[in-house]
Amino acid sequence: MATYLEFEKKIEQIQQDIDFARAKSDEYALESFEKDLEKEVSKTMKSLSDYQKLQLARHPDRPYALDYIRAIMTDAYEIHGDRAFRDDPAILCYLGYIDGQKAMVIGEQKGRGTKHKLKRNFGMPNPEGYRKALRAVKLAEKFNIPVLMLIDTPGAYPGLGAEERGQSEAIAKNLFEFTNVKVPMVSIVIGEGGSGGALAIGVADKLAMMRYSVFAVISPEGCAAILWNDPKKVEQASNALKITPDDLLAHGLIDAILDEPLIGAHREKKQAIKVLKEYFLENVKALKELTTEEMLQKRYDRLISVGAFTE
Repeated sequence: MATYLEFEKKIEQIQQDIDFARAKSDEYALESFEKDLEKEVSKTMKSLSDYQKLQLARHPDRPYALDYIRAIMTDAYEIHGDRAFRDDPAILCYLGYIDGQKAMVIGEQKGRGTKHKLKRNFGMPNPEGYRKALRAVKLAEKFNIPVLMLIDTPGAYPGLGAEERGQSEAIAKNLFEFTNVKVPMVSIVIGEGGSGGALAIGVADKLAMMRYSVFAVISPEGCAAILWNDPKKVEQASNALKITPDDLLAHGLIDAILDEPLIGAHREKKQAIKVLKEYFLENVKALKELTTEEMLQKRYDRLISVGAFTE
């Protein structure tokens, strides 16, 4: 059963009408309802608030990293473990091919259903997850394989064990090491990009966001609790944080917004997957035309410009 958010209720009703008309093979009604759906989708999705976009980024039907990996990769082989502590299921590393292009894909996986959410720790990686990601990137560099990173996490896991094993050090080391990796690197926010948990696999030559994704230094709920001591002010916090792709692109913090279907990736997964795959392949092709020195310099210039300002 598909899940519909409160502001998607009219879309749900029209979709039910479409399904009923299709079941009855009523072509006339079907055509009419499909036009109604197109109008309602345009009306609803073009007037979303920042908080509603946050809800879409967290939508339970939205494709997760593993959905993208299974759809775009062939001959995929999963890499496990950080060679220091254990394998972290919250971060996936796959080596394989994307339309004939060798690729290393690293993704944060939230999991569906109680069993898988617990297994994936709700998409919150421990330090061994970030160390596994670094190991996978170094392996890709050794064999000259481009890297695709899929960001989708509420944040790095803040538990006692994670802190004892060096959570902040693991994130900081990835930020440092990824700046000098000598292969093309593309990072895409596919859902929720939360704080250092997102930054740890966000250092790349190109950083893009899906249309209905968010990227923030803290969750709006956490922001509301800290600033106003009232978690109910999450909508106010969502507006203040500037978490949407449009805001981040305007501030020069990302390179592109991927044009997933207007109705959302959770409704049209195949088209969203196609858009993501094409963006990766196009940028890998462009980055390969640069020398290694040129690529690293452009990456450095891009990163050093973040947060810079002039009076």
